[in-house]
Amino acid sequence: MAEGSETAGAGLQDALERLCSSRTLRLKPETPVCVAVIGLDRYLSDERVTDGYSYDVTVTDGRWRVKCHLSSALHPLVQSNALRCGSCVSVTQLSFVYDERRVGQSYVCLEELECGGEDAGILSSIKTLNALRWWTRDEIGNSMLWHADAPLQSGRKHYLSLWNNEDPHGGVWIPSTPPPDTVIDVSKICLLGDLDVFFASSRRPLPLLVRVLHRSRLRYYGKPGQNIDFPFQAYFEVADQSGVMSMVLWNDLCPEWYHRLVVGSVVYLQHYSLKKSYQNRSRPQISSLPLLSFTNIEICLNPRSPSAVITVIPPKGVQPQWSLPDITYNFSTRHEIESLSSNQACDVIGLVTYVGRVERIRNRNSIPEKFWTYRWVHAVDGSSGSPFILEIFASSQPDIFNNICPMTYLVCTQMRVCREACCSVYLTSSTETQLFITGCHKKQPYVSDPKVKAFIQWTKTLKDSVILRKTAVGGHYCYPPPSPTFTPHTTTANTTAAAGQGASLPLMAVADLQGEIESLQYRECRRFAIQGHITAVRYHHWPQKALQSGVTAEQNTPQRIQQLEGGSVAPSGGSAPSSSTGNMEQSERPSAAPPSDSTSSPKRRRIEQGSKALQGPYWTRAKVQSERQMKLLEEEEEEEEGGEEGESNQTTWTAQSPQITDNSETGSVPDSQPPIVQPSASWESSMWPLLKQDVTSCISCGSLDPESVPERFRFDDRDVLLHRINLSPSRWTPDVPLSTSSETHTPVDCAGYLTLTVLGLNQQAAVDALFIPVFSPEDPRGVGMPARVHDNTLMSCLSSGHMCVQANDTHLSAEALMSSAPALEEERLVCVLDVCLLGQNKVEIMCSKIYRTADITPV
Repeated sequence: MAEGSETAGAGLQDALERLCSSRTLRLKPETPVCVAVIGLDRYLSDERVTDGYSYDVTVTDGRWRVKCHLSSALHPLVQSNALRCGSCVSVTQLSFVYDERRVGQSYVCLEELECGGEDAGILSSIKTLNALRWWTRDEIGNSMLWHADAPLQSGRKHYLSLWNNEDPHGGVWIPSTPPPDTVIDVSKICLLGDLDVFFASSRRPLPLLVRVLHRSRLRYYGKPGQNIDFPFQAYFEVADQSGVMSMVLWNDLCPEWYHRLVVGSVVYLQHYSLKKSYQNRSRPQISSLPLLSFTNIEICLNPRSPSAVITVIPPKGVQPQWSLPDITYNFSTRHEIESLSSNQACDVIGLVTYVGRVERIRNRNSIPEKFWTYRWVHAVDGSSGSPFILEIFASSQPDIFNNICPMTYLVCTQMRVCREACCSVYLTSSTETQLFITGCHKKQPYVSDPKVKAFIQWTKTLKDSVILRKTAVGGHYCYPPPSPTFTPHTTTANTTAAAGQGASLPLMAVADLQGEIESLQYRECRRFAIQGHITAVRYHHWPQKALQSGVTAEQNTPQRIQQLEGGSVAPSGGSAPSSSTGNMEQSERPSAAPPSDSTSSPKRRRIEQGSKALQGPYWTRAKVQSERQMKLLEEEEEEEEGGEEGESNQTTWTAQSPQITDNSETGSVPDSQPPIVQPSASWESSMWPLLKQDVTSCISCGSLDPESVPERFRFDDRDVLLHRINLSPSRWTPDVPLSTSSETHTPVDCAGYLTLTVLGLNQQAAVDALFIPVFSPEDPRGVGMPARVHDNTLMSCLSSGHMCVQANDTHLSAEALMSSAPALEEERLVCVLDVCLLGQNKVEIMCSKIYRTADITPV
């Protein structure tokens, strides 16, 4: 039984002191302790937890701060980004834990808490973190464990990056610094070509003098129960005058040397070992060098047995007589990559025009589970009217990866060419890809490359204001688009594959989507294919601000939006639902708050949408029929009230959020209902009023979230925009924006969106998905998409993904678009859905393509 009866308004220090004096080492305050999260750290767990990781949380009340261990029952709050840096929580139960395997070591454990909003006045009062005092058990402050950069639990000496395992994280990673002057003896060195002799004889090899040509990203191979302090590995390709060979940096040497062994470094190696090369791995393409590649053996740099000695030679100390090869590159222009073969490697340089949000893909074949982080980037180089389309995975360079933004010069090395049917070629990063942005180019070996110089000369002819109008950030973006025809898989496939694999997806039952969505973690993206019938379509203008403000739409929106708003304030007579159906549509699917809320109070909008769009129990068919019978027994006035209640109860079709559990244990979400925004035009199947009564579960993602729409890049909001499209940080500092929403959200030519209700073939489950058509080439999603001309019917728009411009350079009105919706009646379709957990209980469900029966290849 928990002890303690803390008085109302007591602070963090009082609660911790009461905890230490409790005989049961557990405290459940009468008044929850309100604190702000300023640090989140992840590390490999010693316990047998589900995901294999543990978390330490640093919290503060504005005066004191303390690092606590997070109970495993609360891990889903971190994994869904409900518990994040910059948010406030109310601690309702905590305990004190002694490490019985070590003397004098203990820590606080957070066992129950409730997640609140962005800030409760705590963070806004903090000017510098140095003003916050560390609370320690002995009240003296000499216990370094409490605020050291190391896990609280025993057995681990370092933290991992919060959202992936490839990025170095924490103070144990020594930063890159200019190497000191040193003197080496080059009279007793051997060449790489001579190492096979030493490997065959087992004699200790002589020192090596090599240049680093390529560097891979870090690989983390830690597993629970493994007794290795730093289970990291990194590959390097090194060369001398005799050839090229792989070099492997192991374990404890990675934090010490990874940042210092950069491409171009000259390294003197002693006390290394040799082993047979591991063949099942990727290798950089270095065909431009006229050197032999030695792939049978590799150089191993170990922290012990033997302990390798590494010496980096400063550039001014490198002698010409050493005959070390120079760094060479294979830069290709956007025009030239059209002629490159698939999987061929190339280096590119371009001016960034679009930066997508950082997303994650789960590696389901790893134990413990791992995620890869990636983002999409567009860049231009003037050689073609089309930009580079770049899929960039984390390259163990978080400072560069997280700061890619429009109007910067981006260099990507060792990119691989990818080709898909019916779309433009794109490039994806490899294990050896290195990234460089503006501010990092100085003294890099590629600055003297002729194509780099030509690119710099081209950029001098540009006007920043012209390029800035073509830039964008964020939003839903999946490339390449699904193929024109759909062939279902007959076996279960990994649906975490890249977005372009829509043609190879297995079909999934609509009823099974619920469990898949519940398993999603923060910014995890997955693609699903379902088959069924579209039974309802609703068109919403967007953004709503232009429609609800006192200023006319003509003054606020471009011509294309005016055309869509012109004749579509009310649905057409032929496709308008009955009044009861219309009311039901308004109440059964919550919409986002009005634009005044979405711009001035984003916190409220997110919480409201999350609580209503994702919560609620399932309703069985018997329950629905029982409710309907009860209404028939009521009097006329009560029947109207009961009808409204019954319609609002249809919100219980929505899927329950996997991250929202009992408030007393994991968190609470305000229960306010967002204002309803009526669609501008709508259509529903003639059978839908009858069929919906038998639907036992329906998944809805609510209305369109601004995070799903690309927006214009603005220099004044650069930090806010980058904070929003990057992953949630693991540290809060006073310079981090408390709110990630700008005063204005300027979408890239988005006039509106559709909400599609897809009913499964068995008529038991349904899902609501959003569809945002591409209105113009300025939309980043339109880059590389086939610009096929079609008849602008609703079916054609859903199949192609875009709307066609009419002869008068305008688009169809919403009313005209919806007039073709009856063609969907009883049409059996396959829908490709892109699903992403945006965090904070927001799930994005996007329909990326509709396949008609004629486009489906039977198996």
